[in-house]
Amino acid sequence: MTSEATLARFREYMVGPSRFMTLLSSFELGLVDKIRQTPGVTAAELGEAVGAKADAVEQLLLLLVKEDFVVQDQASGGYTLGALADVAEKDLKRALAYMNMIKVVALRQLFYLTESTRTGSLVGLKELYGVDEGTLYGAVAEHRDLRDAWANLMNTVTAHIDPWFFANVDIPAGAQVLDLAGNTGLGAIHTYRHKASPGLRVTTFDLPEKETEALENFKAHGVAEHCSFIGGDVFDGIPKGFDIVLIKHFLDMFDKDDVVRILKGVNASLEVGGQVDIMVPVYPEDITDTDNYNVDFFPAFFIGCAMGQGGPQKLSTYQSWLEECGFKVTKAITKDASEIPPDVIPVQAILSATKVA
Repeated sequence: MTSEATLARFREYMVGPSRFMTLLSSFELGLVDKIRQTPGVTAAELGEAVGAKADAVEQLLLLLVKEDFVVQDQASGGYTLGALADVAEKDLKRALAYMNMIKVVALRQLFYLTESTRTGSLVGLKELYGVDEGTLYGAVAEHRDLRDAWANLMNTVTAHIDPWFFANVDIPAGAQVLDLAGNTGLGAIHTYRHKASPGLRVTTFDLPEKETEALENFKAHGVAEHCSFIGGDVFDGIPKGFDIVLIKHFLDMFDKDDVVRILKGVNASLEVGGQVDIMVPVYPEDITDTDNYNVDFFPAFFIGCAMGQGGPQKLSTYQSWLEECGFKVTKAITKDASEIPPDVIPVQAILSATKVA
């Protein structure tokens, strides 16, 4: 790559944040909805409808016209939807959920990414929310704006990816299953619904303060007889007596030392032959793969916004860590890129392993 080409790549990074907010603000202001409802509407009419100056509206919509998201008639000045007209409402809703989470949870905190990297702590959470210690996952319990943006997206992600996960893991009839760090029970609910069998019982294991909401969720979804909750911390010990341990949306939160602690704890909790099934976003084996956006997003998100550490690994890395912790890997697959909506960032993988003597 020539120096000119390298600097041109830099320019793409320079305009990235402003492009992101211009697009999102056009939705937040209601401009796109108004154009959809009233094709041919002018900047003046849009401004009056959304409570903004026509000049500002016209400035924002320049980018959308450039990208062909919106089309402007040069004679009348009116706007109609361009490429956005072909996007299904459910797909647009999913993409906007990602964008809202990035704005609320990530964009502000990433101003402090350099400091967070140096200190190994979430400087943005401290500066913006007064959280001296802790992680995003603790902060969402105290700050509704973070919770709404994060939980809405996570529930959407879980609902989308869980059918693929359960189609590719084996949970025998009547198994006793532990959903490790299962939050408020959605994973346990999905486990029972996808793998229901006589005697199957699924237990959520997470911090004690999650118990009340989890039990309410089990009752609301009609699975209270089949799902339960145990309070605790994975680093203090993992409950025994389970045939299978599920670890979903969790291992990528930590650096290697803590991942190994978790996996060794799971190993100690299982009998020989016991099974662990993991779902985790992964980096491509060829890190220069430009079609995989996990590298673009997750390092900054985990270090600067979520944990002060962590981030996904390559599938081969997780395999080697499992073997190091006393497991034999029986399955390691990555979700087919053709099955992932083009606006979705995470590329998920499944690793199944059994405890060896």
